[in-house]
Amino acid sequence: MDWNLTWHTENPDFTPCFQNTVLVWIPCIYLWVCFPVYFLYLRYHDRGYIQMSHLNKAKTALGLILWIVCWADLFYSFWERSQNIFRAPFFLVSPTVLGITMLLATFLIQYERIKGVQSSGVMMIFWFISLSCATIIFRSKIIHALNMDAEVDAFRYVTFCSYFVLLLVQLILCCFPERPPLFSETVNDPNPCPESSASFLSRITFWWITGLMIQGYRTPLEAKDLWSLNKEDLSEEIVPGLARNWAKECAKTKRQPLNMLYLPKKQQKSNDSNGDVTEEAEALIIKPTRRNSEASLFKVLYKTFGPYFLMSFLFKAAHDLLMFAGPEILKLLINFVNDKGAPNWQGYFYTGLLFVCACLQTLILHQYFHICFVTGMRLKTAIVGVIYRKALVITNSARRTSTVGEIVNLMSVDAQRFMDLVTYINMIWSAPLQVILALYLLWQNLGPSVLAGVAVMILLVPVNAVMAMKTKTYQVAQMKSKDNRIKLMNEILNGIKVLKLYAWELAFREKVLEIRQEELKVLKKSAYLAAMATFTWVCAPFLVALSTFAVYVTIDKNNILDAQKAFVSLALFNILRFPLNILPMVISSIVEASVSLKRLRVFLSHEELDPDSIIRGPIRDVEGSIIVKNATFSWSKSDPPSLNSINFTVPEGSLIAVVGQVGCGKSSLLSALLGEMDKKEGCVVVKGVNLSGGQKQRVSLARAVYCNADVYLFDDPLSAVDAHVGKHIFEKVIGPKGILNNKTRVLVTHAVNYLPQMDTILVMTDGEISEMGSYQELLKQDGAFAEFLRTYANAEQNMENSDTNSPAGKEGKPIENGVLVKEAPGKLVHRQLSNSSTYSSETGKSQHQSSTAELQRPLAEKEKNSWKLTEADTAQTGRVKATVYWDYMKAIGLFISFLSIFLFMCNHIASLASNYWLSLWTDDPVINGTQQYTNVRLGVYGALGISQGIAVFGYSMVVSIGGIFASRHLHINLLHNVLRSPMSFFERTPSGNLVNRFSKEMDTIDSTIPPIIKMFMGSTFNVIGACIIILLATPIAAVIIPPLGLVYLFVQRFYVATSRQLKRLESVSRSPVYSHFNETLLGVSVIRAFEEQKRFIQQNDMKVDANQKAYYPSIVANRWLAVRLECVGNCIVLFAALFAVIARNRLSAGLVGLSVSYSLQITAYLNWLVRMSSELETNIVAVERVKEYAEMEKEAEWSIEQAAPVSTWPQEGKVEFRGYGLRYREDLDLVLKNINVTINGGEKIGIVGRTGAGKSSLTLGLFRINEAAEGEIVIDGINIAKIGLHDLRFRITIIPQDPVLFSGSLRMNLDPFDQHSDEDIWRSLELAHLKNFVSSLPDKLNHECAEGGENLSVGQRQLVCLARALLRKSKILVLDEATAAVDLETDNLIQSTIKSQFEECTVLTIAHRLNTIMDYTRVLVLDRGEVVECGSPDNLLQKKGIFYSMAKDSGLV
Repeated sequence: MDWNLTWHTENPDFTPCFQNTVLVWIPCIYLWVCFPVYFLYLRYHDRGYIQMSHLNKAKTALGLILWIVCWADLFYSFWERSQNIFRAPFFLVSPTVLGITMLLATFLIQYERIKGVQSSGVMMIFWFISLSCATIIFRSKIIHALNMDAEVDAFRYVTFCSYFVLLLVQLILCCFPERPPLFSETVNDPNPCPESSASFLSRITFWWITGLMIQGYRTPLEAKDLWSLNKEDLSEEIVPGLARNWAKECAKTKRQPLNMLYLPKKQQKSNDSNGDVTEEAEALIIKPTRRNSEASLFKVLYKTFGPYFLMSFLFKAAHDLLMFAGPEILKLLINFVNDKGAPNWQGYFYTGLLFVCACLQTLILHQYFHICFVTGMRLKTAIVGVIYRKALVITNSARRTSTVGEIVNLMSVDAQRFMDLVTYINMIWSAPLQVILALYLLWQNLGPSVLAGVAVMILLVPVNAVMAMKTKTYQVAQMKSKDNRIKLMNEILNGIKVLKLYAWELAFREKVLEIRQEELKVLKKSAYLAAMATFTWVCAPFLVALSTFAVYVTIDKNNILDAQKAFVSLALFNILRFPLNILPMVISSIVEASVSLKRLRVFLSHEELDPDSIIRGPIRDVEGSIIVKNATFSWSKSDPPSLNSINFTVPEGSLIAVVGQVGCGKSSLLSALLGEMDKKEGCVVVKGVNLSGGQKQRVSLARAVYCNADVYLFDDPLSAVDAHVGKHIFEKVIGPKGILNNKTRVLVTHAVNYLPQMDTILVMTDGEISEMGSYQELLKQDGAFAEFLRTYANAEQNMENSDTNSPAGKEGKPIENGVLVKEAPGKLVHRQLSNSSTYSSETGKSQHQSSTAELQRPLAEKEKNSWKLTEADTAQTGRVKATVYWDYMKAIGLFISFLSIFLFMCNHIASLASNYWLSLWTDDPVINGTQQYTNVRLGVYGALGISQGIAVFGYSMVVSIGGIFASRHLHINLLHNVLRSPMSFFERTPSGNLVNRFSKEMDTIDSTIPPIIKMFMGSTFNVIGACIIILLATPIAAVIIPPLGLVYLFVQRFYVATSRQLKRLESVSRSPVYSHFNETLLGVSVIRAFEEQKRFIQQNDMKVDANQKAYYPSIVANRWLAVRLECVGNCIVLFAALFAVIARNRLSAGLVGLSVSYSLQITAYLNWLVRMSSELETNIVAVERVKEYAEMEKEAEWSIEQAAPVSTWPQEGKVEFRGYGLRYREDLDLVLKNINVTINGGEKIGIVGRTGAGKSSLTLGLFRINEAAEGEIVIDGINIAKIGLHDLRFRITIIPQDPVLFSGSLRMNLDPFDQHSDEDIWRSLELAHLKNFVSSLPDKLNHECAEGGENLSVGQRQLVCLARALLRKSKILVLDEATAAVDLETDNLIQSTIKSQFEECTVLTIAHRLNTIMDYTRVLVLDRGEVVECGSPDNLLQKKGIFYSMAKDSGLV
């Protein structure tokens, strides 16, 4: 090396020796170092075989020619020796080495083809390095040849030129990918992911996704446009791997089993979504003595995903080192500008170096992120899959420890935490590394005064930590209020019918707003905190710089702050700021993930069902199809047995009834036969498959019949239907003449009237079989069965399920998780008022068309889809309209909005001014080793900084407070609008969507939008500021910035269109994963009974993959965008430096430092800006969706001043229907037509009719839940359509079909408006026969009811509704009789109370049990929406019409 030749010259060059050794050997060394690793990698990653193609032949041929060219040189050197021309030894060594390397390269080209590599990075980089080195030599050779008097070695010139050209061609060929391997999946995939067949260049720049971006820009993307996942990202590839590793790990630690105890939790108000207080249990892990016996989930995850993830370490380390290249090159540049004698080319060299470093940094960083995100995605897939598979085999006792909500949380929240952690986890070593490097470089620059700045930073860390802790506590408090509010909203939406019937909307609106007020208080506090945090975060870099420079200048007069020191330090401080801020975040993220890890481990370690406890299958030599020999079962290992020493045999093809009192273990017996319980002892053989027709579901009955098995288990399928349908089902399906008559049937039932037709009856008491025999035999024995008959005989008409008589209604409690689909006692079939039932005469079955009934899944699904579509479509397609932003600004208040913008401007002007001042300071001339005016400079710098801080604090506060104003305003509007919506709206809109508006969208408006606005404004002004500074320093940049800005905008708009749609597709495809999982958990025993686990696992995998299919392009799109934008940023760096070099004679060092250090930051700002603007666009949608409900149709006014009736109305209680007709929606037929009835005051009227005749619709009309389609209803001379809704609904009272209570005190449930005195309330409770019960409660009237009143029995709830009616004491009472909810005793209580208390009132009863209305004055019989018979009960019986046949069905005649 000769520095004079190479560096201190206008025309640099290398010595021939250096050219022929180092420059030749660099590519060779690279390839030989990579070879072993790469060879092994290829050996184990075989992707199939690629056929020879022209491309491949060309590459191979070129490789061989290159080898020949290199060795031609070698032989030429030998020839020269023979001619006695002795050259330096490298003329022999270099060609030899190079030739062998070319052979190796040729071998690799072929080996890659055999192993199915379509485009190779290793080779691409090799050819690139070779060409770069050759270019230098080539230039030097040309310069040499142009030198007139130099001798030229012709042969070597020719070989070298051909070598150079061949390298160039190889490099170009290397850019094209090979064809896909034979037998690869992509061949038969309709829409394969282009990634696998993309070339290396396309991969590192993410060019391969551009096609999708263009498509998404032209038309909004749909699910069918998405690519299939890569094979290695599919569930069926990933999940089994993790499952296998976990099983291995468990087997290792199984030698010492994990002791688990399941303790019942205290009876508490559980806050899971169903609000039922099942006896949950808690899993306690008893610590084994040896610590290492727990299976470590972390180890398993590391084993499964570690190898791929390890790549990211290398990338991250490379990126961190490159990060510090920027400031170092900046230092050289400033020196270059100061040193007027330096040759020009050095400036261009630094500029080029800066640009190359920046570009490399970009490519490496995004490869790193890509690896992280893909790993995160695979982690999530694996975790979801493993949890799903586990949920199918876990025992019922373990099932009880985790509510459905918790398990779904494992899938959503915890899996998400792992995904988030993966991107951060490398910061654990990278952040300290960055800090140490930065401090080292700073020390070199400024010496010990750095410590002042570091001290400030370290002081700020605990401040930030304290704030984070505080924020966390506020968040918890806010979450708590939010949960309460959502719980209440949930209840309101579920009980909206009752609220409207009672006209209680206002009382509940106040309750919600009260909670909301609490929530906003907390929000305000956290807003102040957020302002503080922003203040420290924005001012930190400034304070650090100020303190460092102040100390540096004041310690020693001779310390001069020149441009190099100031701006290099600023650049390093900017680097420092990131790791210091992110470390606390990473640590908290790791803590959260470790909690999640533990929860997952506990869940995956739960006990599993023993599949062999029941012998299944066709066993020929035995004497029956079900044989149970003294078997004892319990629900879990630690529970006492629920079934004791059971012995029975069921002969093939017989019909068996299982009867007994509530809670005696009938359903448990079925569960035991299905293998759902823990068998303690005994032997069970069940021949063939066994299917459970779950309670209350005709659908599952049909499914069971369709499956054509040998053994059928029925869990009381008759309880949920009325007498007519029950009879039909028994005769046609289950009974001796039904379609299953030659199968074995076990039927749990309460219907006494079918028992005589049974072959055998098992009578159960307290988990044991007390008697067994046919109907006649058991009657003769006069034991438990005869007693059972006596209990139920008087309930003959009560064809419904009387299980729920007992106050506790705990039908075999644990089955809640098993066979019975969760149902609160009493909600046997949700026929609420609204069941707009259409009656189809052909089948004689009714189909409810209401969103409340849950029996018609297929129909509901179809409708749901049509709703779902209207839901999604109205919300969002295309760009967010500007009006939405304007709406939000109006919600904040225009004054505050403009004030915040003004404060933003002030802050950034101050910030620019302070840095500009710094550059002027550094340019101060040095006189006798010191600078003049140091103190003035320092003072102004500090003042500017402080004013910047004040502005920051100001805008932070203003934006946060403005955000709170906005969210208060938007929430009140939303709540009011939803409560004013008509009933039809709630039936059309799934309550989930509404709750979503109140939880998710409101949460976004509360806590996501304000910070995003802050960051968006901040980065916008930062970018503008940086551009201004660059323009100040080098005005010529004005030529280049606008075009770059346009490119930037174009790329950004391009991206947002696609990314927004991908985000939507991703969230749309996410909910099916959770809902499918929910359904699986609730019906897991049915799935096991039908042995359909495999199909469900496949379905789950498909749903997860469908979700990841949208997620994968969205992460790649993010990388695509970032690479493009950073290139724009890098160009700005390039031009800023380039123009500074060009204009170096006019520029001071201070300005160069200023403009280049700003341009170095611009990349980060641009990235932020795009992320924030797309975040803002995604989140502002929440405002749009909340506003959406303001434009919905409303029901009539609640009260109309002019038309308000007198306060005593109605005096008489006379109700007239005049030509009345009613329809549910515009597009449906009339449900009621021309009804003309006059009901005089004080009459007692029964309304009867088959299911779906329009009985309930009549009350809906009376309360104007649905407005009349024709005709009118007149009460005491006032047409009810003319007055306000509340005026009407307050004056008539209803006792609804299902007794709805709200969580809150008992008093609140009786009198939410606090209109009545305590005496009144006690009197009404006494009349409703509740006085004894309520006075026995510790809190009496303030007794807290659980959500839905779950802590009262159904009968008691019904009586509370009666007490409400007694308290209102209005002239007209509507009684919508509960179908199956109430036992006979309560029923008699209610009837007698109504007779005595409402003697002079008009009572309309919708009757299901005819015996209750036999003594009424008149009966209306409805059929298909018309009155067909009307008169006193006795007259109608003599007529022998519909009423007579109904009475006959009920056994009254």
